[in-house]
Amino acid sequence: MSPLAKARLLALLAPALLLGGALGSQYVGGLYPCEMCYWQRWPHEAAIVLALLAYGLSGQPRWSRALVVLAAIAIAVSGAIGVFHAGVEYGWWEGLTTCSRGPSAASSEDLLKAIMNAPLIRCDQPQWTLGGVSLAGFNALFSFAAAIAIWALLAGRRRAA
Repeated sequence: MSPLAKARLLALLAPALLLGGALGSQYVGGLYPCEMCYWQRWPHEAAIVLALLAYGLSGQPRWSRALVVLAAIAIAVSGAIGVFHAGVEYGWWEGLTTCSRGPSAASSEDLLKAIMNAPLIRCDQPQWTLGGVSLAGFNALFSFAAAIAIWALLAGRRRAA
C-alpha cells in the first residue's frame, strides 16, 4: 500500500472512529454533549467528506493528496478545539459562551416543555474522565496524533520520490 493510500485510509478512519466514539458516548453511554463538544464534531465530519472525496479521486494523486491534506487540517482543527475545551474543563481559561444549547420548538408551550426536559450541560465540567483526561482531552490527543501521522505519511512519500 502506498503512503498516499495509507494517509487516505487514516484520514477516513481517524475522524470516523472519533466521531463514532462521540456518538456512542452520547447515544449508548448517555453522556450529553455540550456546545463545545458539537464544535469538535464538525471538523471530523468535514474530514470524513474530504477523505471520501480523496478516495473518489484516487486516480488523480495530486487532487487526492490535496484532499487528504485538507482532511488532516480538519482533524487538527478538531484537536485544537479539544485543547480549548479541555482547558475550559480544567479551569485554565474561560469558555467563549455560556455553553448551553437552546431547544427549538414550534409553539411556546412545546418550547417550555423542551426547556424543562432538556439536560443542562456545562462545558466547564467534564462528564467523564479516565486518568484525569476528559473526552475533550482524548479527542485532542487522538486528533493531533492522527493529523501528525497523516502528515508523516505524506512527507515520507515526498522524500521517497
